[in-house]
Amino acid sequence: MSNVDAKTIRLLIVDDHNLFGDGLRLLVNAEPGMQVVGHAGTLAEALAIAANERPNLILLDLDLDSVDGFELIPRLRATAKDIKIIVVTGNKEESAHRDAVRQGAAGLVLKDSSPAVLLKAIRKVDEGELWVDRALMSDLHAEITQLNNGPSPAEDITKLTQRERAVIALIAEGLKNKQIAERLFISETTVSHHLTSIFSKLGVTDRLELVIYAFAHRLAKVPR
Repeated sequence: MSNVDAKTIRLLIVDDHNLFGDGLRLLVNAEPGMQVVGHAGTLAEALAIAANERPNLILLDLDLDSVDGFELIPRLRATAKDIKIIVVTGNKEESAHRDAVRQGAAGLVLKDSSPAVLLKAIRKVDEGELWVDRALMSDLHAEITQLNNGPSPAEDITKLTQRERAVIALIAEGLKNKQIAERLFISETTVSHHLTSIFSKLGVTDRLELVIYAFAHRLAKVPR
């Protein structure tokens, strides 16, 4: 597919440091298929731009002076149904990273990462993947398992059918129900039934928990 025909990823930068935000804007706008549609430094600006511009993806700094970044994640996600958020932070505390994903961030990139890592994260998250490191996935899964207090993962996994394993692998690739149905030559209704069964067997409540579970137990490959 040509760059002309490819979908443009529209991004909003939320960071109250102008120098860093301007650098992100230059980096993203120089990448084919990406466009920055706004830069906000406050909660009010971020919500207003997100509502008006409807970006596909938001690059969010957790350490805004005006508001707790964790509070902003669900509020930004509420401005558009399919909006995705990547936290771009200098905070290396693992607890902060877990909280960000728990609040709904689909990716997390440290500010000392290379530009190539950030650009790859943007593309992967836009495609529906979760972008966090393996250690964080394992920590998140441990929390999920402890909260559910259900049967051991090994027992849960043996309950899965081959078709359910195939659905899980495609979910982890970021495919939507319609795409999974087309790939497996089944109906969307059947995909929904499979997901209901998978959630019940594994004790997870949504697609994010399912992806974390799949990565932690090698039911899917961790994106690189």
